[in-house]
Amino acid sequence: MKTQVGIIGGGPAGLLLSQILHVNGIRSVILERQSRDYVLARVRAGVLEQGLTDILRAVDVGDRLDREGEVHGGVNLAFGGRMERIDLEGLTGGKTVTVYGQTEVTRDLYDARDAMGGTVVHEAEDVAPHGLETGTPYLTYRKDGEACRVDCDFIAACDGYHGVGRQSFPEGGITEYEKVYPFGWLGILSRTTPVNSEIIYANHPRGFVLCSMRSQTLSRYYVQVPATEEVGNWSDDRFWEELCARLPAEVADAVERGPSIEKSIAPLRSYVAEPLNHGRLFLAGDAGHIVPPTGAKGLNLAASDVHYLSEGLIAYYRSGDESGLTGYSERALRRIWKAERFSWWMTMMMHRFPEDGAFGTKVQQAELDYLTGSKAAMTAMAENYVGLPY
Repeated sequence: MKTQVGIIGGGPAGLLLSQILHVNGIRSVILERQSRDYVLARVRAGVLEQGLTDILRAVDVGDRLDREGEVHGGVNLAFGGRMERIDLEGLTGGKTVTVYGQTEVTRDLYDARDAMGGTVVHEAEDVAPHGLETGTPYLTYRKDGEACRVDCDFIAACDGYHGVGRQSFPEGGITEYEKVYPFGWLGILSRTTPVNSEIIYANHPRGFVLCSMRSQTLSRYYVQVPATEEVGNWSDDRFWEELCARLPAEVADAVERGPSIEKSIAPLRSYVAEPLNHGRLFLAGDAGHIVPPTGAKGLNLAASDVHYLSEGLIAYYRSGDESGLTGYSERALRRIWKAERFSWWMTMMMHRFPEDGAFGTKVQQAELDYLTGSKAAMTAMAENYVGLPY
């Protein structure tokens, strides 16, 4: 098989890159290790920056998003028994975020690739890139026991943190930066009405809480737990009691309780690999960086990577201009580190760090009090939350 861009990974980053390239006349092939059903069964967050929703609409993937997505013009911070709203729309000149599950984004992208005849090879085993320092790289894989090969001009690794893409860099070819947090998020999904029309982030002496939603009938809640905690220790009843204990009384009283339809613990960490390319191999999304979910930047950072990489590829195929590809890593990393900073800041401000003691708790309270009382501070948060420009 021969194409122009070989893409490793059939998640939202790989699918979005393939879609953008297709509408610009560039051929691609996606190799995905899992089945489509497996990919679509992944439950992930879904707070989309306006930059991502604009990209989806521009490549004919916005119809269902516009019908079903929940547009939010604000976000709430709860602390000290009270709740304060950050007016995202008013502070950023009209920008908003949209709550729309990552699974739904992936489903829409699959439908778009199907409609345009895109090539996605599922259950591709033992994928490996070759010839990265030549002008003729290629991918090998096994499908149904048969050895296969994809010849291409460039390879985009959108295959996540554990994928083969980053592992294919030469020894010493990557510098890694990482911070592991001593806690995780215990989350449940329930068929209940969300407690609030907009997302609530709560700081409480017992730990952090997030109240979010997938729709008006599907709620997503999280509570901070130690990194060593196990899901099996948490019944639904225990979860609801702990959630409500960490919320302001008027919010807790409005929580609709119900059986969980999914329950899991997500560890929190910050991670960045530099650079994001080696020869004709380029990393995008979780293959090159991880952010704690506090700032809602994971999927959005993948989208900005794809934006920069697709711009470079389009310029190369239209005019032979390679500057967008040679400058890809530097451009993407500038935005990545700003998002890492924001996610770290949100995480440090909203979570309980027992080792910081009473002094740390007082500093957090002062930070939240200052933030919600200063237009300049709220504007800075709003600008980052709705997404910095590409």
